[in-house]
Parts: sequence; structure tokens; C-alpha cells
Amino acid sequence: MSTKIYVKACINGARTPEAHPNLPVTPEELAAEALAAHGAGAKAVHMHPKNADGTDSLLPEQVDAAVSAVRHSVPGLPLGVTTGFWALPDAEARLRAVDGWSVLPDFASVNWHEPGSMDLARLLLGKGIGVEAGIFNAEAAESWAASEVAEHCMRVMIELQGDGDIATADDLLSQVMAAQSPAPVLLHGLDESCWPLLEHAGRRGVQTRIGMEDTLRLPDGSRAPDNAALVSAAMRLLSR
Repeated sequence: MSTKIYVKACINGARTPEAHPNLPVTPEELAAEALAAHGAGAKAVHMHPKNADGTDSLLPEQVDAAVSAVRHSVPGLPLGVTTGFWALPDAEARLRAVDGWSVLPDFASVNWHEPGSMDLARLLLGKGIGVEAGIFNAEAAESWAASEVAEHCMRVMIELQGDGDIATADDLLSQVMAAQSPAPVLLHGLDESCWPLLEHAGRRGVQTRIGMEDTLRLPDGSRAPDNAALVSAAMRLLSR
């Protein structure tokens, strides 16, 4: 199997348990899914710490507990969390919450089109947390490339929605790569676009990700039992 394949597992996303009975919510469930995904070939894990009802949380209590549990289960595995604005839709409150984290992940994703993304990226870097810039569209790519943070990001993610296609992916790849940031680039889709864009990432030689955040279906359309099955399927596709 090629050592160049880089798959990150995104093990839950903003989905709630109503979407899938095995979607991880509690710290213990997140830890178990992270361990299984790593065993299936994932080189890093991205997760959304959650409240008891399955909704996303950026508050220190939930983030610290989730990160601690995964660290204990899979020590040394690169671990990231969300900072999605939907989880705390107030830019200043979000900054205060993130500043209160005491058990730190290795990296955090910052959706560049969201309010306060630059200030959030600066705060994360100041805490020693790597920044994954999430690029959803050409405007975000342009803003990110012109920012002082571009050269300090640890990863740049091109994140397309369910209607995303290969032409759009290639346009954004060109735009991001023209910035000449030293950060590696990751491409992924969502639901209908997930598997086609994962395979395209392999063809383009960039990183990719898979997990229950991005799809609940295996490549053949059947329902995935868990994250490990999705990662295993991705590794098979990318190894062909």
C-alpha cells in the first residue's frame, strides 16, 4: 500500500444520532471510533465534541473531555476538532470558548467564510494549535490566500458540498496552490460528492478524508456500519 495515501477520518461531524445509530457522541464513543478508524488506516482524526443530545459544542467542558478521551485511547494520533460557527454563532463568544480550552487538540478547522475566521486562526496559533483552513468557495480561497495566516496553516482543506464536482474542485485546487503555502492540501466532498471527490483527490495526489461526517454510505451505496468500514473502503479505492 502506498505510503503517499493520506486519509483523515472525520468521525461524526454536525450529524446527530438520529442520522445513524452508531454515530459517536460521548467522549468514550469518540475514543472508540478514533481507535477503530486509525486501525483501518486513518492517519489523523477530526471530530466534533458534542452535548449529550448530539449537537456540536465548542465549550471547554465538552472539548476537553472529548480530546482527553481520544488521547488516552490513541496516544500520538494527530487529533483535530471543529470550530464551526453553527455550534456557537457569536464570534466573540466563540473566541472566549476556544481560549478556554485546556486540553488542546493538535489542530482545529477554521471555515474561512465564517465571521471572525482570521481572529480565530490567530488565537489558535497563539495557543499552539495547528490551523486547518476550510475553503468552501473561490471567495474564501482568495481571502485566505491574501491573509497573513496562509503561510502558517498546517493544512488547507477544499470542502465541497453534495453538488460539488470535479471541475469546481480543480478550480479551487489551482487557486489554493497558487498561493504557494507550505501547507498540504486536502480535498473532500459530502454525501453524493464524497466518493467521487475522494477518488479525485487520489488522482491529484492530495490528502483526503472520509467518515460519518461526510457520508453514511459505502461506495456501493449500502449503509456503512461505522467509521472503520468507511476508512477501509477509502483505503481500498485509493490503493487501486
